[in-house]
Parts: sequence; C-alpha cells; structure tokens
Amino acid sequence: MTLQGSATEAGADFRSSTRSRRQTWFGAKRFVKAAVSVPGVNRVVRRAVPLVRPGARPERLPVPLTVRRVTARMAGVEFVMLGPSRDVVAKELHWGGGRRPGAADQLALDVFAALARDADTVLDVGAYTGVFSLLGARVAPAADVHAFEVVPGNAAAAQANVVANDLLRSITVHVAAVGAVGADGGAVVVPTGRGGSALPDYWSTAMHFERGVHVPVRSLDSLLPQLDPQGRGRRAVVKVDVEGAEDAVLLGGRELLRRWRPDVLCELLPAQAKVPAVLQALDGLGYRWFLVQDAELVEHPVPRGDERFRDWLLTPRTDEQLRAAGVPARALPARPSSPAAAPAEPPRP
Repeated sequence: MTLQGSATEAGADFRSSTRSRRQTWFGAKRFVKAAVSVPGVNRVVRRAVPLVRPGARPERLPVPLTVRRVTARMAGVEFVMLGPSRDVVAKELHWGGGRRPGAADQLALDVFAALARDADTVLDVGAYTGVFSLLGARVAPAADVHAFEVVPGNAAAAQANVVANDLLRSITVHVAAVGAVGADGGAVVVPTGRGGSALPDYWSTAMHFERGVHVPVRSLDSLLPQLDPQGRGRRAVVKVDVEGAEDAVLLGGRELLRRWRPDVLCELLPAQAKVPAVLQALDGLGYRWFLVQDAELVEHPVPRGDERFRDWLLTPRTDEQLRAAGVPARALPARPSSPAAAPAEPPRP
C-alpha cells in the first residue's frame, strides 16, 4: 500500500468507521478466524464450504495454524513466503498450490516475471509483503529491486520474506509512501498494522488515522539520483498497486518514465481509477494499454476501471517485443496508415 485515494468518514479515525468495523466483522473476525485455523476444524470447514456455498472461493478460508510458510512456484522459479495466517497473498498461494488461485491475478505475476527477466531495476510500489519483489529478484538475479510499503507491519513482513529467501543483496525494502513530487520530504501518519486478524492490504493514506507512526513520502523522480546517477537510463519494470493513487505515483515519476520508459503493471480500480491523470503522466511517451484478463492481455485505446479485471500493462513494447518476451497479448486491430508520419518514439534504454 502507498498513497491511495479513498473516502472516509470526515474527521473520524478510519478504524472507528463503518467500513472498518464491517471489514473486521464488527470485532468478531479474529475470533472466528482463530477457531477455523485449528487444524481439525479447518479440515471440516474446508470440506463443508463447497456443500453449503457452491462456488465459494476456498482461498478466502484461513490456513491451519500449523502452516508457517508456503512455497511459491511460478515462472520457473521458487521462493517462500512466511506467515500465511496473516498474509493475504501467502494464504492464497497455500490454497493455490504455490500459485494465486485467481487466473488474472496469476497471469499478472507471470507477465511481470516475463518482462522482468531482462531488467536491471525493479520497482515494487505498494509492495504489501513483497510477492512481486521476490519474484522479480528470482527471475532477474542481477537486478536491483526496490520495494516500497507504507504500513510498517507489512514492510516488516516483506523484510522477513527477503531474509527467508536470502535476497538481502537484491531487494531493498523502503518503509515509505510514494506520491507526487511536491510531497517529497513530507510524512503521513499510518498505524503500524501489527494488530488485527490479517496484515492490512486495503488501508489508504487518504484515510484519517489519529494515532500511528510518521512514514516519509517520496516521489519516483526523487529516486533518480540514487538509481540512475549518470542519467544513462535503466531497463526497468514498475509495479503500482495503490488503490486509487496511481495518478500521484505516475505524475511524480514523469521524468523517470521519460528517461527509462519502463513496463508498468498498474492496478486500476473501477471506482477509484484516475484515468486522465494516468494518461497525462504517460502522454507522448509511446505507451500502449493492455488489460490483464484470465488467459491473455487485451489492448485498449485507453485504460479504464474495469468491473471484473483490475490490472493493466502499460508498455512501450511492440507486438514483436511482447511475443519475444512470452507475453500473451492481443493487439488492437491494425488501423489504416495516416498520410502524416508519426513521430519517432525514443528508444528504450
């Protein structure tokens, strides 16, 4: 999670809001989850759920208390994730046998891995517990991977996963929010995220919290002196999962996007996507827009918040380059050529 846009009840601590109380089943969720996590009970509930609720998603069930780590197996690599009892992604990997059960969710990871293989820099914005960072470091062992997470408890879990996979030389975890250039040097107040039945994957810095810790804010452009001091460009892949603040993240990285022209895997939610600002951030840089569906990526003239699918690949790559990378992408139908020659796109570094 990072700088995100979400309405809250004005002036109130989000944790006392109706949405937050509903999210925790008005305080009952952790007790129910603890009971269902007992191995014998878990086994019975797992068998009963399909009978009681046909079509229910098994990955939403708690994992047995005896499961302390899971092994992810995807894109020809493996890595472990700790604490599936509190980590939403690790829990899904447990029930999915090392892959995410949702077809589109897993395809997003597979596409990210395919594009990261030739990258020398991976930026994971809104890292949660680090699944994209871990995958990026595995498929591109020589790459510099930077994971940004604003909730301290989530960042601590990401760091523990980095250590568990012996990836300290590859991955740097930043406890930081990522936002607009003008926000550099500021801070947001965020609870540590250590309480509750799960590590929070839905908190937003647009939510008001009366108590917490001050977490610094950085823009992507502020990272350029550190990541690209010579200004020569980097072969990069960027993942953005910020639930409504993709405009601030991308506009705050306009210079980075211009210099590097990275592939960007970006979540756009239907109720929160700020498409005009996203278009502004990438204007004139030769980007294309592919919606990640269950079995393939489908190109659209412009991105939008889709009711079913949420991840988009924003890329300057050609059809041939996508095919060569192993990305299953369906392009827009060819258009009649214009009499005026299109301006040449700057080469990717």
